[in-house]
Amino acid sequence: MSKTNTSTPSIATGSPKWLAVVRKKVEGFNYGVVQIVVHNRRVTQIECTEKTRLDSASVEAVLRDDET
Repeated sequence: MSKTNTSTPSIATGSPKWLAVVRKKVEGFNYGVVQIVVHNRRVTQIECTEKTRLDSASVEAVLRDDET
């Protein structure tokens, strides 16, 4: 049996301010993680970790530059 929480407002009824912050963070990088911390059913913190992905050609070019 599934439990439905009817006390939580739907995002469709109005976007909370924290959702705009999450959107801005996600649009700011190509690879990464956005974590949302919730206390007492309220978003209290948003953490972001950006990843930088390198292809093998980029890594080889950096290594060659370091050798010179």
